[in-house]
Amino acid sequence: MPDISPHPLLEAATFTVELPASLSRVELGVDFDGPAPLSTDDEVKGAVRRLLRKGGFKPSGRNKPASEYLIKAHAGGFLGPINVAVDVCNLVSLHSGLPISVVDIDRTQGGLSVRIVEAGSYVFNAAGQELKLDGLLCLHDEAGPCANAVKDSQRTKTHDDTRRLLYVVWGTNELPGRSALAGSWASELLASTGARIG
Repeated sequence: MPDISPHPLLEAATFTVELPASLSRVELGVDFDGPAPLSTDDEVKGAVRRLLRKGGFKPSGRNKPASEYLIKAHAGGFLGPINVAVDVCNLVSLHSGLPISVVDIDRTQGGLSVRIVEAGSYVFNAAGQELKLDGLLCLHDEAGPCANAVKDSQRTKTHDDTRRLLYVVWGTNELPGRSALAGSWASELLASTGARIG
């Protein structure tokens, strides 16, 4: 589990997953329109944005939290299946309103920590586009930042052969207990595939 630096607002939930087979062979039908134990609203949206602003980052426009992107994509009919790891992340984030990161643990290097980035950037997609990270709360490994509530790094994203995952639910103490509920829901869904949750 990552070492989380003190933060006045962060209430993260983290858990690891060991899949029963490579990611491309694990299936779980995810219904983005089905019943859900959580729902989101403008209060959640505002609290998440305040969390990300705390270090000086501006979470708007192309830098909006991933959960806001998912809500917009779902409303437009553009949210579809990718793989079980990402689908569970997207489903829970969509309904909870909390951004969620998922990384391939075997693509990380050394110890993990969560802290604000003073300055820097990373590539977040296969096209080589970069996200400026100045002031943004991020998951780090020994090679640098690798995930956050806006866009995860391409370097540690899942792939067909992924077996071990780390999830980070980017919650805030303005919404006490919500990150734990979101993490529990995601864990239950993944455990139903035969995965081991840690």
